[in-house]
Amino acid sequence: MVQTPNDAHKLKTFEQQFINKPLKNLLKEIKPEIKTSYGNIGDPSYFSFRFIESEEIKRRLLENNSLGLYVYVKETLDWDFTKRPKGIEYLWTKEDIEKYGDLKVIRIKVIGND
Repeated sequence: MVQTPNDAHKLKTFEQQFINKPLKNLLKEIKPEIKTSYGNIGDPSYFSFRFIESEEIKRRLLENNSLGLYVYVKETLDWDFTKRPKGIEYLWTKEDIEKYGDLKVIRIKVIGND
């Protein structure tokens, strides 16, 4: 479904097919590499995914034009930034997919453009 970063908007269009389904189902629909991720342990918890490196995000923040995919989950995240491997704190890894893949999606939000 998502062949290019801008296709992420399709996830919002077809959001209902992902609601109350595991996060891993949604991730299987994304072909571009997720280069930056962040878990927010709020209520509700969510993941922020970007298709660009963190340095590029900082540069684009000034231009206010950075595509962001936010996936809200039913469960509270066990995400501790300080315990993530140094230097790759923002990378989305295979271990993350294993750890968080079964969390249930409750909302999808897409902002900006690539």
